[in-house]
Amino acid sequence: MNTASQSTSESTNTSAFATFLEKLFKLKAHNTTIKTEVMAGLTTFVTMAYILFVNPDIMSIAGMDYQAVFVATALSAAVGCIFMGLYANWPVGLAPGMGLNAFFTFAVVKGMNYTWEIALGAVFISSLVFVLMSVTRLRSWIIDSIPSSLRYAMTAGVGLFLGIIGLKAAGIITASPATLVTLGDFHDPKVILGAVSFLIIAILATRKVFGAVLIGIITVTVMGGVLGLVSLPDQLVSLPTGLSKTFMKMDVMGALDVSMVSVILAFLFVNMFDTAGTMIGVAEKSNMYNEDGKIENLNKALTADSVASVVGAVIGCPPVTTYIESNAGIAEGGRTGLTAVVVGLLFLASMFFAPIAQIVPGYATAGALIYVAFLMVGSLHKINWDEFTDYVPAAITAIMMPLTYSIADGIILGFLSFTIIKHGTGRSADVSLGMNVLAVVFIAKLAFI
Repeated sequence: MNTASQSTSESTNTSAFATFLEKLFKLKAHNTTIKTEVMAGLTTFVTMAYILFVNPDIMSIAGMDYQAVFVATALSAAVGCIFMGLYANWPVGLAPGMGLNAFFTFAVVKGMNYTWEIALGAVFISSLVFVLMSVTRLRSWIIDSIPSSLRYAMTAGVGLFLGIIGLKAAGIITASPATLVTLGDFHDPKVILGAVSFLIIAILATRKVFGAVLIGIITVTVMGGVLGLVSLPDQLVSLPTGLSKTFMKMDVMGALDVSMVSVILAFLFVNMFDTAGTMIGVAEKSNMYNEDGKIENLNKALTADSVASVVGAVIGCPPVTTYIESNAGIAEGGRTGLTAVVVGLLFLASMFFAPIAQIVPGYATAGALIYVAFLMVGSLHKINWDEFTDYVPAAITAIMMPLTYSIADGIILGFLSFTIIKHGTGRSADVSLGMNVLAVVFIAKLAFI
């Protein structure tokens, strides 16, 4: 074949591929291009790639194999992103949820002494319920049943819970027999590096520097290496192995124990409200409203998110959720599912770089935990602080999550206080049927389980 013929053939193939992508993602209708979507996908991936380091670090504390969790993290994120892009045509990235992974390890496994297999079973059940809710009207009924003040409080409470875990992982706070917690030892270089990790991320993120979280983690890892605290791996690339150690290992029957009801509800509610809140924010950022003023393909997006959580549980991850970092890609012009597919493909490629992830120390990722915690706590400003019967239950929900070291207990105490205070002050009309039912369930749990 001569050069001219080869050039013509390549041009025809490129044109056919572009036409295929146009039909699949409706690029022109969304006023975007392939190049823009690819760059948006790269941007989103870089801003959320820190989960590749953080999630295995947290989940391995629960007794799970680090290598297996790394592969599961990348694979569940890839499946979630690609499915979201192809099914819902949304420009968002998905991965195992921050906060939910901490609840999995520190509250359910370490705090309640369940095996990680049973904890995965709870994730699997909650994810199946989420799928059911997403394809029926049950989801909207549940969301409407829970007052907005408690929804915001749950997000903030998870943030506070994540924050105390991050501060502990960095060594900034430590246990004290006299005061429960106290300031850590700042003579320890690891503690200083943990604090530096957060400060770098906070400063860069505030200045809107591209990939701020990833830069902070890498910078502190390098600093640790210079101080002799980090050892380089023998190789930088390896085949993704070890998934068999977590694949289909969830203990569903063990999770069906009555005492696990609050845990399953915690996974469900936090995942559901975090996802819904993030998606609404993303829709506003990218102007994804149709002519009727409704968010385009929202039900499909919620279904894709819930299905991704089921897949995550099967291969060994906490609930998979939509990341707010997707806004970074949207700011770069991402408007269709092609952005999400690009993110997914990059997560697939990352499975081959486990040796690099394993050298990242806990104090480096702790800064990311603390930073994400503060982002989540910001939802407190949306609570109605002028109404006592609204803000007191909200405060109880948020505060009791870190103090009890349990998202589930925070939800139980917050929901019960809301219901009791509203009824006790003659505001029964503010309490939905769903809240009354949950109150009965939670009272039974506290009394008999």
